[in-house]
Amino acid sequence: MSIVEQAARRLEELKRSGIEVPQRSAPAEKDKPAARIGLPAAAALHAVEALKARPTAASEPAQPAGRVAQPADSVPQPAEGAVRSRQVELDLGRLSVMGYLTPSATRSRIADDFRVIKRPLLANTQSQPPQSIKDANLIMVTSALPGEGKTFVAVNLAVSMAMELDRTVLLVDADVARPSVLSRLGLPPAPGFLDVLADSSMQLSDVMLRTNISKLGILPSGVPRHQATEILASEAMNRLLADLASRYPDRIVIFDAPPLLPSTESRVLATRMGQVILVVEAKRTPQTAVLQALATVESSPVVMTLLNKAGRSDGGFYYGYYGPGEK
Repeated sequence: MSIVEQAARRLEELKRSGIEVPQRSAPAEKDKPAARIGLPAAAALHAVEALKARPTAASEPAQPAGRVAQPADSVPQPAEGAVRSRQVELDLGRLSVMGYLTPSATRSRIADDFRVIKRPLLANTQSQPPQSIKDANLIMVTSALPGEGKTFVAVNLAVSMAMELDRTVLLVDADVARPSVLSRLGLPPAPGFLDVLADSSMQLSDVMLRTNISKLGILPSGVPRHQATEILASEAMNRLLADLASRYPDRIVIFDAPPLLPSTESRVLATRMGQVILVVEAKRTPQTAVLQALATVESSPVVMTLLNKAGRSDGGFYYGYYGPGEK
């Protein structure tokens, strides 16, 4: 029983006993916290005074004078990523061997490459009107075809941006058909945003993961579903993206999205992104495929192409070579 309910019961007991409860004028505006929970300010104040005179049971901790406890259902829920999100440990040594950027490799070639890549993306998030870009902090990494290195780029870009002094980063596995971010990072499957959209009792904070890389969080995709495209196009997804984009002003959200040509999910997702990175594998992706992929995201405010698996002599960036079957 809350303290307010206890007070109301005590007042009734006093009245039935013939004890007159003195009436007091309503307190000043600054003294009216009880009015927030639906009680008249004066009545709430009398309730607190009545409880002060009531002996406190040994099993019932005393409330501080003048403080009205909140009902259980009005206690604020933990902020996303703050309390309920789970901490996971990334094997940074393993990731480094696989060619990924880690916080200890700040002077490596891959670190320098991604410093060049992230700078214009970050500049777009800081642009002012009339050049400002809506939802510029929502960045989608995709490719025309599977196997061009989009997940490799998304993970490294997220780590690089997390090294910024005034930025936090959320890496979202948005490849809802073939999620691979968790397995790439050596983590087991876990619930994700698809589960949150399908179950109204779940919150983002239930599925978000905190990592041992400072300021880097992960949002898994969750259990794959047949109607993934329709889910990504739903109003619930729009609300989720709006929340991700606006909840924290320093947050960058990076989406590892499916390839554009063999799927429809990325095309739907791209309509809500502020910036799109199209990863192109050097000497492999046909020019026609690149042009077709660019046509599917032409309505996006910013679209950048990134040449992957290229040697320096090719005029592109070198992001590391990795094993067969990796995306």
